[in-house]
Amino acid sequence: MKLIIQIPCYNEAETLEVALNDLPKHIDGIDEIEYLIINDGSHDNTVEVAKNWGVNYVVNFKNNKGLARGFMAGLDAALRNGADIIVNTDADNQYCGDDIEKIVRPILDGEAGMVIGERPIDQTAHFSPLKKKLQHLGSWVVRKASLTDVPDAPSGFRAYSRHTAMRLNVVNDYTYTLETIVQAGRRKMAVTSVPIRTNPELRPSRLFHSMFGYVKKSMLTISRALMQYKPLYCFTILGSILSLIGAVVLIRFLVFYFQGNGAGHIQSLVIACMLITIGVVGFFFGLLGDTVAANRKILEELQFEVRKMDYGLSDEEKKQSEDKSFIHGDA
Repeated sequence: MKLIIQIPCYNEAETLEVALNDLPKHIDGIDEIEYLIINDGSHDNTVEVAKNWGVNYVVNFKNNKGLARGFMAGLDAALRNGADIIVNTDADNQYCGDDIEKIVRPILDGEAGMVIGERPIDQTAHFSPLKKKLQHLGSWVVRKASLTDVPDAPSGFRAYSRHTAMRLNVVNDYTYTLETIVQAGRRKMAVTSVPIRTNPELRPSRLFHSMFGYVKKSMLTISRALMQYKPLYCFTILGSILSLIGAVVLIRFLVFYFQGNGAGHIQSLVIACMLITIGVVGFFFGLLGDTVAANRKILEELQFEVRKMDYGLSDEEKKQSEDKSFIHGDA
């Protein structure tokens, strides 16, 4: 059983060694632990620090691609190098390295394919009261959108089984954390959470420059992911709301019309017809999106099979295949 711990990096020379020193060297049930960094266009000596420390793999981008692209590039490199389990953590040492054993344990026990570390948000000193409330609100929205019970959706401290990692796709350029939960939940993958500890802050977060920007980008990411996997549901709700408003406006016009005052309220009739028409068109967009989503599912299955041929079987999968006990599923 091989574990690869990946760390996305962007100008992390000052904190990377601290984070690397905190990583475990041995975990019961894991035969081999290797380390990978994703250099996302750093301008400092991040790569030199990593190589001097002794990381096994370095994925290099010539310019900054963003967290989502870096995450997927790391998964690709880890899978190509035979990882049975992939752990993603941060270069600022936000998460306690000893807790990696906790987040890989459900995968080792066959209970989950994706494990998300639940931070003690209310006890984190450097989180402002507003940020704590927004973290809870955002996680609640993700739970509703993904049909999971993940309490800390923005957490980047995660473990993935090889099978689950090969199923993941991230299409937004902002962050992988929210989209992968919605994707996993809607595709009925096995997702769970475990409580983890956090370390004192070494540097401010670079993921967003303002609270408003974070909320805006997060809501767009969640909405986009939900529409990608449930287009008929989303467009039916949107179309129904518009049609209902249009119907109310139309009833208002009809009341005036039968009272003999319809000539002065033609604009209400125009608005009502427009809203009802947009609502009906929205429903048909949902039907079209549902057809596209069905084709996407077929393409994802083809992509998964291609990835299996491309990455090859891990040692663990080879053993399972020899024992004829390999179970096909999203574990």
